[in-house]
Amino acid sequence: MHWELELVLYLFLIISAVVSLYVKDLLTAVVSLSVFSFILAMLFVSMGAIDVGFTEAVIGAGVTGVLYIVLIYKTSRRSND
Repeated sequence: MHWELELVLYLFLIISAVVSLYVKDLLTAVVSLSVFSFILAMLFVSMGAIDVGFTEAVIGAGVTGVLYIVLIYKTSRRSND
């Protein structure tokens, strides 16, 4: 049962990584990186490393994502006219 769950999590992990690499909008990239980190935390928990998964969820998906979003909103956009 666990290998099926891990396979699905690995597939979602790869999809979120590819989306975050090829998307043009910075906010979408930050959200997809936060999703990547949360999926990685679920993968750690499914492997039995609950403390590592909890730390990844709090730091990777929570604090880092909020910090990047705040920094994106503090910057101004430039157009290439």
